[in-house]
Amino acid sequence: MSVATIQNGSQITMHFALKLAEDQVVDSTFESEPATFVLGDGNLLPGFEEYLIGLTTGDKKLFEVPPEKAFGQPNPQNQQEIKRKDFPVDMPVAPGLMVSFADAQGQELPGVIDKVEGDWVTVDFNHPLAGKTLIFEVQILEVTEA
Repeated sequence: MSVATIQNGSQITMHFALKLAEDQVVDSTFESEPATFVLGDGNLLPGFEEYLIGLTTGDKKLFEVPPEKAFGQPNPQNQQEIKRKDFPVDMPVAPGLMVSFADAQGQELPGVIDKVEGDWVTVDFNHPLAGKTLIFEVQILEVTEA
């Protein structure tokens, strides 16, 4: 029996962990059910998928993923200044708090309050992991040919 090698379209069952450089776990399946997906189906960012190509069942690897292959660099245009009066009166407004707005299409747009100065609140809508190098740990449990 040949061992299947991960390629585009392979069905993969694996455990994974995403960590920040200082070993802070962002997401992990190692203590729960493994993830099953098809390579190229959009469940994983392409920058993460490329590290899986060529791996086989039983492989356990650790990859350092630069921001450009993960969530990108922070975009200064994603920092918005919003008038304090545009927030609900009863809503606490302080740096570090996560807030959510609806965009023009009605989609939820989460952001983190960066600073509060007078009547203005600066909200950062960049992905929280933008600009960060991530450690991507994988343990391949099963690979099925496409």
